[in-house]
Amino acid sequence: MRTYEFGDRHKPVVLLLPGTCCHWKNNFFNVIPYLERYFYVVCISYDGFDENEEATFPTMLEETEKIESYVKKRFQGHVCCIYGCSLGGSLVGLLAQRHQISFEHGILGSSDLDQEKPLHAKISCSIATLFLHAALQGKFDMTARLLKKATKSDYLEKMLSFFGIDGDKKDFISKKSIYNQAYSDLITSLEDQIEQNGLTIHCFYAQKMGKKYLERYKKHFKNPDIRKHCLKHEELLACYPKLWSEEVAGCCGF
Repeated sequence: MRTYEFGDRHKPVVLLLPGTCCHWKNNFFNVIPYLERYFYVVCISYDGFDENEEATFPTMLEETEKIESYVKKRFQGHVCCIYGCSLGGSLVGLLAQRHQISFEHGILGSSDLDQEKPLHAKISCSIATLFLHAALQGKFDMTARLLKKATKSDYLEKMLSFFGIDGDKKDFISKKSIYNQAYSDLITSLEDQIEQNGLTIHCFYAQKMGKKYLERYKKHFKNPDIRKHCLKHEELLACYPKLWSEEVAGCCGF
């Protein structure tokens, strides 16, 4: 696991956790300048998804332990805010649930919090791994195919770039890392009504995803701050970086 830090160390720390099989730059590079107005910005780059190391993603719990160890050593066990994009939202939940570090604000970025039984997870992740690995290796031109059908090409271009499916080959990401990350996310469950003293959980609820996701946020977290947006999945972060940054800052009282 690698970390990348930006800004004024005297400011409150915000930790950014990428989404499923995503590179940290694809998810967060466009928002760092906006966040630096308020925070010292730290981006986590998961095992197996960083070009500067040779590693394979292990499991969600092992990666959670590495994040906790980093926060303890670098920031004495406390940061202001942790934002989790998609899969990163599950990690935010695990960090809150485990009580190993403290943070004042945990933000789930339109995370789906999907859960599957092990057999179903193995089947779906095996199929998804083949698709994602080919896309990340640039072995087929998905971008062109999707854009031909799109009515909002700018939206699709941003979303494809956000997820790393932009023609920029990522040879350092292995099938094993993709599978391990997707599979462990599906079988690693969160407790119900998670709470931690001094912590507020904020959920960016993309309403176009459906009401079942809202129900999951309320199930897993006690009295979460639901922030509704008439958007899809991580559209707020991918397409509106300034607005997204202001929303994150607003959660933290800026």
